[in-house]
Amino acid sequence: MFTIRFHGRGGQGMKTASHFLGNAFFQAGYEVQDAPRYGAERRGAPMTSYVRADHQAIYERGILNNPGLVIVADDSLIPIAAAGVMQGISENTVLLIVSLETASTWQHRLNIQNPVQILKPITATIPLVSAACAGAAACLTGGITCQALLNAIEEELNGHDKALIALNTDAAKQAYESMKPALGTVKQTMMVAASEYKKPEWIDLQLETADISAPIIHASQNSVKVRTGLWRMQRPVINYVHCNHCWWICSNSCPDSVINIEQGNIPVVDYDHCKGCMICVAQCPAHAIEAIAEADAQQEEQS
Repeated sequence: MFTIRFHGRGGQGMKTASHFLGNAFFQAGYEVQDAPRYGAERRGAPMTSYVRADHQAIYERGILNNPGLVIVADDSLIPIAAAGVMQGISENTVLLIVSLETASTWQHRLNIQNPVQILKPITATIPLVSAACAGAAACLTGGITCQALLNAIEEELNGHDKALIALNTDAAKQAYESMKPALGTVKQTMMVAASEYKKPEWIDLQLETADISAPIIHASQNSVKVRTGLWRMQRPVINYVHCNHCWWICSNSCPDSVINIEQGNIPVVDYDHCKGCMICVAQCPAHAIEAIAEADAQQEEQS
């Protein structure tokens, strides 16, 4: 059974990539599962999608824990434990990483001997990343022809603008061709035997006090120890020269209460927990909050 797991951020089209690949496997005569797995449904938040494909009926369900191929659309997810990129990999698992770094660099960083394939980032439009990842995956499995994948993409995007369909099929074809030296590298994994299944140990959870779990929420929704700001793709930056110090608009509009008000009605963003939804940018009446790319902000901090 082919087992493929996609990792990306919300908005990068990994659910679409799994649909492309799953449809191509189905048209090639395979039994197929393809499904997304969400955490927080927000742009920039880590999300996972998976594909199982086999010539026999697939009885296994749920989370894919034994991937033969792991695809990472954003290499910044790799060191984030909550993203689960390295979860369940074996010595035979192939990693396909969209990155500017080399395969040997990632093998050294992760201290692994697994085959690593590199797909150069596509900067034109985000939707093309999903098509490129599906194209590379189709080639690495060796179970799908390039034309079968292109047919699947055209079917999935039927009804959309023809120019957009052409961009996606071109991206998939280029990625497929780039992986031809590694054609068929991904090996099929064994199906998990239900007879050997062991029930997880029961965990007793203590009841929360009413001031936390009552119908009226009194406690913060974010844990201080969970740095949800790692999801962020864009960062809101306050220009205090233009800020009117009206404070209550931006702080009240923030869905995660990460804009704190300091003395003098000065709003300060808690970047450890800001998820980058940019609602504050849209709500600020003075247009004093600007959205900048998180990568640029981190680069400025380091310089």
